[in-house]
Amino acid sequence: MTPNATRILNNPKFQELVAKRSAFAWTLSIAMLVIYFGFILLVAFGKSFLGTPIGSGVTTWGIPVGVFTIVSAFILTGIYVYRANGEFDELNRQILEESK
Repeated sequence: MTPNATRILNNPKFQELVAKRSAFAWTLSIAMLVIYFGFILLVAFGKSFLGTPIGSGVTTWGIPVGVFTIVSAFILTGIYVYRANGEFDELNRQILEESK
């Protein structure tokens, strides 16, 4: 292992970055899994609810619930990218500066 890599691995900010990024990624992953499996369970066991029309129209509750499932993936990805481009990139920059 190179001396530069050793300095980075031993840097407390690197340990902080790894811990924060891992915890945040797991939190968002669990949120997405809950949403996705909640939708699948609703499809399996709540067909009557998903098939119920909204008001007197032809659109059923399944459409907005399905759209919410898809859109939530984009939103959670956007939240991760926003934080990665801000806090995580700043920590990464500091780590690289200190390892020179």
